[in-house]
Amino acid sequence: VQLQASGGGLVQAGGSLRLSCAASGRTFSPFAMAWFRQPPGKEREFVAAIRWSSGSTYYADSVKGRFTNSRDNAKNTFYLQIDSLKPEDTAVYYCALTFRLTYRYNQTAAYEYWGQGTQVTVSS
Repeated sequence: VQLQASGGGLVQAGGSLRLSCAASGRTFSPFAMAWFRQPPGKEREFVAAIRWSSGSTYYADSVKGRFTNSRDNAKNTFYLQIDSLKPEDTAVYYCALTFRLTYRYNQTAAYEYWGQGTQVTVSS
């Protein structure tokens, strides 16, 4: 499976972005897909996840109310809508996917496939 993340960029605080992650490479029916981010000089952290079949979503407390996770089953693509961006949202954003049943949505070890990352920079 290959994951291609896109949609990052430079944006002013208060602005919005929509990140996309397109998946290809095999019959597509994952268990869950997720977004993580890695701020400069820090470890990778969980942002949001979505269960493919049900559409149930999960968010880190720090992004609730500003980030929205969604997927398009027909396009094998999932999205992260980011609103009210803050300078502390600056990071490389990674998409990830798992075909295994898991409830550890916020842990990197739960995901076996990763995209290459897309840079989000928020200026104050």
